[in-house]
Amino acid sequence: MAATGALLVLFVLGHMAGNLKAYQGASKFNAYAEFLRDFGAPVFGHGQFLWLARVALLAAVLVHIVAALQLSRRSRLARPVRYKKTPHEELTYASRTMRWGGVILLLFVVYHILHLTTGTAHADFVAGDAYRNLVVGFQAWPVSAVYMVAMIALGFHLYHGVWSGFQTLGWDNPRFAPYRRAVAGAIALLVVIGNLSFPIAVLTGVLRV
Repeated sequence: MAATGALLVLFVLGHMAGNLKAYQGASKFNAYAEFLRDFGAPVFGHGQFLWLARVALLAAVLVHIVAALQLSRRSRLARPVRYKKTPHEELTYASRTMRWGGVILLLFVVYHILHLTTGTAHADFVAGDAYRNLVVGFQAWPVSAVYMVAMIALGFHLYHGVWSGFQTLGWDNPRFAPYRRAVAGAIALLVVIGNLSFPIAVLTGVLRV
């Protein structure tokens, strides 16, 4: 679970960083999108490597979900009686949101692909114009609202996931505990702020077609 989680965290960070090119304008953002579709040429055809990467990420998500279900079951069997006192309430709250947050994120990923990748759920989708699809898509406030809720859920998921991932990978020295929380919080906050900026920028007119 930690291994697939680390892979997905790297993807989330890279995805957000790439999307920041939207602030450089339509030409830069569309050029970046075209670069992703042509990546791996001439070994791979147009868009082939990108879809292989998507399949690999989907496989990582499925393994992550299966591992989460297995660990949750083992945890319940190991300790059927709950703790009377739990340290670090902020981490406890984040851990309690992992299950429903994961469900929200899974549903969001499906919608996000249908909305901005295939255009199936985008009423005004134009193939090859990623910038326009992004801006026009977020101009509908219900879409932006769904996106914002999903990003907040992602923030909680990242916070607890990164913190517990450090522990799983062996970085559980008590001296490093405050730093683990700080790093987990910084990553979660960075992703949430970065991703929330896109719908907000569209709704406020900073990004426009």
